Amino acid sequence: MDNDSPYDLAIIGGGINGCGIARDAAGRGWRVLLCEKADLGSGTSSASTKLIHGGLRYLEHREFRLVREALREREVLWAIAPHIIWPLRFILPHHRRLRPAWLLRLGLLLYDHLGGRKNLPPTRTLNLRTDPAGAPLKPEFTRGFAYSDCWVEDSRLVVLNARDAADRGATIAPRTVCVSAERLDRRWMVTLHDETTNRRRVIQANALVNAAGPWVAEVAGSVIRANAPTAVRLVQGSHVVVRRLYDHDACYIFQNADSRVFFLIPYERDFTLIGTTDQDFTGDPAGVRASETDIAYLCHSASAYLRQTVTPDMVVWSYAGVRPLYDDGSTAPQQATRDYVLKLDAPPQAPALLSVIGGKITTYRRLAEASLALLRPHLPEVSGLAAGWTARQPLPGGDFAMDGFDRQVAAAATSFAFLPEPTLRRLLRAYGTRIDRLIGDATCQADLGRVFGADLTEAELRYLVSVEWARTAADVLWRRGKLGLRLSADQIAAVEDAMQRIVRETGVAA
Repeated sequence: MDNDSPYDLAIIGGGINGCGIARDAAGRGWRVLLCEKADLGSGTSSASTKLIHGGLRYLEHREFRLVREALREREVLWAIAPHIIWPLRFILPHHRRLRPAWLLRLGLLLYDHLGGRKNLPPTRTLNLRTDPAGAPLKPEFTRGFAYSDCWVEDSRLVVLNARDAADRGATIAPRTVCVSAERLDRRWMVTLHDETTNRRRVIQANALVNAAGPWVAEVAGSVIRANAPTAVRLVQGSHVVVRRLYDHDACYIFQNADSRVFFLIPYERDFTLIGTTDQDFTGDPAGVRASETDIAYLCHSASAYLRQTVTPDMVVWSYAGVRPLYDDGSTAPQQATRDYVLKLDAPPQAPALLSVIGGKITTYRRLAEASLALLRPHLPEVSGLAAGWTARQPLPGGDFAMDGFDRQVAAAATSFAFLPEPTLRRLLRAYGTRIDRLIGDATCQADLGRVFGADLTEAELRYLVSVEWARTAADVLWRRGKLGLRLSADQIAAVEDAMQRIVRETGVAA
């Protein structure tokens, strides 16, 4: 056991909120340590519906502040990460037996004007009898609306925030459990256990953030031993993936008779993502799975709108996550607030503790700013970037224009002519301008090493190990990307073997 010099800020939890806070704090000049018991983004943050959106349905619950903040963030995030975030058009069919058309149009009017939309196209009314968007739908759906939101590669957003934080001096420690944290002599004494080396160490910090997501209450009770209970409501959201159900690139948002909404979204070129559910969850969030009931519900709901019947045997992959919502006493899970709540505990002459509850991936950056505004009086004066810098500085690989992705593809096709365009597009969507670092000095396909399938090469594995903290096949195939959808069991086993060899060869912690 060893003692490090004090950190200004220690963060428990390597999801989007923890990594967003780490990035912002490191850029402002504070000394930051972030620990995550598993892989970065391995919990709720990689199990979202992959949307940067205002939350159209939250208007019904009068969450205008949340919707306004989220709408404003759409184009901010698109601008700093145009490789992993891009615009989508959403089709909302009018269902005669549910919400009236005038109410939908009013909601979309608010949606268009509440958040200062500048670059995203506005809402328009559709005749689904003639518009291509109506082709996959049952003929009873004759009228609809089209509006704009954005897509995000959610787990990559987490990793890129962590990468930028590390580039700015933060210590990022995945697979490291916070065993205990106690106040002592005006500092936090935090005991960490590295799961891969089986070593413990104690670090000191001036302030502590509990951003453990669905484990925030557990960390508060068993690790920090806080006296006051944490008001958290755990809500499960499940998704399924099927082969592509229609030809165009727009998404659908459908209403259900149970007052829920769900999405159909083009996914990884050849698939369609369907989600999500809302139901209270009990148990260990690490074990959450989409149940047979969840899968049947999503398939049945989609079939109610589509000409094609969707059945559970069409599902090629399913996943589920647990949202740690603030328990505001709502009766139904879908009515619980999606807004974030920040609880500051800062007794006189004692180090501060900030607990993060709830939040949406869309508002993670604003959550980080709000968190540091609360913590700033309890942190030392440092020289660094001013508050708000994360709205202007691109995330790693995102230093090109919002509308410049196709130009990046064209430039890469000239620089790396030996790679086919679909491969370049995939790599640019993942790594943006940092594709140069991955490909390095390679002048032909063979220079990138073994191809494991779906254009995944050994060079890419080495990059992910050395730069993005990947250690297992699952880290690569389901979080740094979604190539697990395209590889066989034997190919996945080969990736796992290669990962373990690369980890040994490079000498990084396994």
